[in-house]
Amino acid sequence: MVLERLPVPTLAVLQDGTIVFANTAFAEMVGRDADEVVALKFHDIFYGALETDSVLAIVDGLANMVVDLAHKEGSTVRALMSKSALRRADDKIALATFQDLTEHLWVNER
Repeated sequence: MVLERLPVPTLAVLQDGTIVFANTAFAEMVGRDADEVVALKFHDIFYGALETDSVLAIVDGLANMVVDLAHKEGSTVRALMSKSALRRADDKIALATFQDLTEHLWVNER
């Protein structure tokens, strides 16, 4: 798959919170295998996202912001999330990339 070749962490999610794609880079960032990530729901990985909110609206609202992601071991991964590459009015999916800022932010917050 072409998306797997992207060197940056990439995730695709449907309106209902189903994760339909996570590349190896995203999976590694959250301490999982890609198959483990797609078995989860959006709210299992994104801290602070209310389950009552529209997932695509959350992705739109957090575009170009630092988000908190759940690492498998229980720690928080802080990453800059891009604007979705697939968000037109009729799209039912969002595709975003991430830049892991955890170490950078940890060092600079001292």
